[in-house]
Amino acid sequence: MNLKLLLLCFFASVFSMQAQKNGTLSGKVTDKNNAPISYASIVLKEAGKIITGGISDDNGNYDIKNLEPKNYTVEIQFIGYKTFTGKADFTTGQRSISLGKTVLEEEATELTGVNIVNEHSTIEQKIDRKVITVGKDLTTAGATASDIMNNIPSVNVDQDGKLSLRGNENVRVLIDGKPTNIDASQLLKQIPSSSIKKIELITNPSAKYNPEGMSGIINIVLHKNANDGFNASVNTGVTIAVTPKYNGSIDMNYRKGKVNFFGNYGTNFGNKYNEGYVYRKDSIIEQILDMKNADKNHLFKVGMDYYINDRNTVSVYTNQNFFSGDGDIKTDYLYWQLPGAVESRDKYLTKNNSGAYNLAFKHVFPKEGHTLDFEVNHNITNNDKDIYFNSVNRIGGISTLSNTDLIEDDRQQTTINLDYVNPLSAKSTLELGAESRTIRTDNIFRSTRTSSFDYNYDLDIYSAYATFGQKFEKISYQLGARLESYKVDAILNGATAYKDDYITVYPSAYLTYTPSEKNSFQISYSRRVDRPSLEQTKPSPEFATLKLTSIGNPQLDPQFTNSVEVNYTRTFAKNKGSVTGGVFYRLINDEISRILYPDPQKSGNQIMTFDNYDNNTAFGFEVSANYKINSWWDVQPAIDYSALKQKGAVAKFIPNTQISYSEIEEVDANAFNARLNSNFKATKNIRFNLFGFYRGGVEGIQFTSEPMYKIDGGVRFSMLSNKASLSVRFNDIFNTMQFGFDGDNPYPQSGYFTWESQSIFIGFNYMFGGGKNRALQRKQRDDNTKQNSGGLF
Repeated sequence: MNLKLLLLCFFASVFSMQAQKNGTLSGKVTDKNNAPISYASIVLKEAGKIITGGISDDNGNYDIKNLEPKNYTVEIQFIGYKTFTGKADFTTGQRSISLGKTVLEEEATELTGVNIVNEHSTIEQKIDRKVITVGKDLTTAGATASDIMNNIPSVNVDQDGKLSLRGNENVRVLIDGKPTNIDASQLLKQIPSSSIKKIELITNPSAKYNPEGMSGIINIVLHKNANDGFNASVNTGVTIAVTPKYNGSIDMNYRKGKVNFFGNYGTNFGNKYNEGYVYRKDSIIEQILDMKNADKNHLFKVGMDYYINDRNTVSVYTNQNFFSGDGDIKTDYLYWQLPGAVESRDKYLTKNNSGAYNLAFKHVFPKEGHTLDFEVNHNITNNDKDIYFNSVNRIGGISTLSNTDLIEDDRQQTTINLDYVNPLSAKSTLELGAESRTIRTDNIFRSTRTSSFDYNYDLDIYSAYATFGQKFEKISYQLGARLESYKVDAILNGATAYKDDYITVYPSAYLTYTPSEKNSFQISYSRRVDRPSLEQTKPSPEFATLKLTSIGNPQLDPQFTNSVEVNYTRTFAKNKGSVTGGVFYRLINDEISRILYPDPQKSGNQIMTFDNYDNNTAFGFEVSANYKINSWWDVQPAIDYSALKQKGAVAKFIPNTQISYSEIEEVDANAFNARLNSNFKATKNIRFNLFGFYRGGVEGIQFTSEPMYKIDGGVRFSMLSNKASLSVRFNDIFNTMQFGFDGDNPYPQSGYFTWESQSIFIGFNYMFGGGKNRALQRKQRDDNTKQNSGGLF
């Protein structure tokens, strides 16, 4: 009897406890026009901490069940609307509470239209990345992504368009978090600046990211609309330099019910001019280069989101890129000790077509933040290059020589991802994921001046990761590890040129201390790898002149990096802005870098390629800020410094002979960059912008580069109730930008390269339509190969 009574009391208490958790909160979310707002976030908090939540359905209704008897603060949020805050008290014994109809009020600063671009760019430091939201001050910096990258803190673009982050070129470039088969320097020239929504700098990625990239990841996020009804934004512009260059884009979407269609088209075309001068001190030869590139580019993005229900969404899209280039390179070789000269007239015809096809499925569990993502991404790239070499030798008579190189590159890359996020509690989050990546490349090279060959470079990469993080009142941390199987096969003319197969682990760790709302400290660690790309390994020339040829090196080994960072963020009072500072240290094994050595087939000529240096180190610091001085003036200063200790082999000559040998050299290279962006609000509709840039000289193992600096100025006029704007920007006002260099190995030489840095950009933007953003939030992906090539032009 006592046992029965005990069991009865036990089950009664269990059902009583369960009953206490059966509280239900319901209601409906609408706008001021009584239109339901679907997918609004309903967040329940206790003492400032998130306990649970949900989202509204297609009719704006929500019903959150199994609530414990607590006094909740209810926040209802949706992008473009002010957050509603209310109360739901279940401690009184009430089991069902209805908030009725909640009418959300639009943000006062939001405009009616799509892809609302802020006047000023903003910089936000998150736990694992720095996010630069691209404002109108950046989109007027130039016509392409390459033009605006030098305005981004810690990022540099050289005269060839190659990116570096914190002074290092080993950086991954992603588009919408996805890898691309197009070389980064070419890709940045093909993306219109008006198509960019934000740029993310991930300098020390966690284990959930692929471990590629010694200096980190740059993710370029393009605009994507998901607004009710039909919406569009149109941009057009012209860059006036030696000749005009044109760019334009249109962003559109149409949403009805559960289906959202979106599309983007961008184009840029025109002639681009570069000049160069190289002086060989040993043989007293001057090389004078004039380069013209007539480029045309078309970029499409078309996709659809289908909202199956409140919890499940399917999305498909495709990116299509069509590029054609017609390059003319004129080089004159002046020999001081001989009469006459040698003239080279070379033509580079390039055709590049690439396509990305993406399918994604997202499931949202009832618990807030509990998600499952499955994604398949397939890339196809076809790149054909025809090079025609024509030279005239006027020394001791006249003789002509003509040759042809034909290059065909075909690449396919398939990536399959599965990502799972589970907030185990209000303080703990577990992330799990797996990835399969296969890359197949075929390179065919035919030439009338050197040996022809067929080259294949295939990669198979399989990985799985796990991260676990906890957040307490002032301290949060995240630990992670990525297990990866990597296999590469390089085949040259049917024979193995290089092979590697290994399994390794890439750990990561973050620790953040936030003593107050205005102060945050963070220390992080990660191990990363850089594996050679096709551009760095294929033996076919990226470019060639009579004195210099750039080729790849099939024998390149991967380089591994251990990186530690410490960052501090301070938020100013009264919404004046913030400042972020950080220091970093890297230990690099077998660093991949460019080298020059004498051409064994042609005396006096040089080969540019890639090789592995010895173990190197790098450390440095960076500071960036957003500060609102007063109601009409705000500034964004940024500085960064990197110190690199490099050790590697360089080619030298025995004095008074043409016999070369290799010698190990070590240098301490220091790189310093500074930027200052100032925005001035003259009237409600007129704003001025002033931008200054300085890059210090850098000593390298083979070359020392000279300092570079410039000043830009611009003005923007808003009209038609802020639906349209006209922008004018004068780039490099004093025409001071040029890349100068000096070196002794393998030959003593110096020179410089210039481009159309001084230019005037005129742009016009118009947007129409209305609605609120409801796009599917996708996972961010990254690439797995180095993307910088050996290209010069």
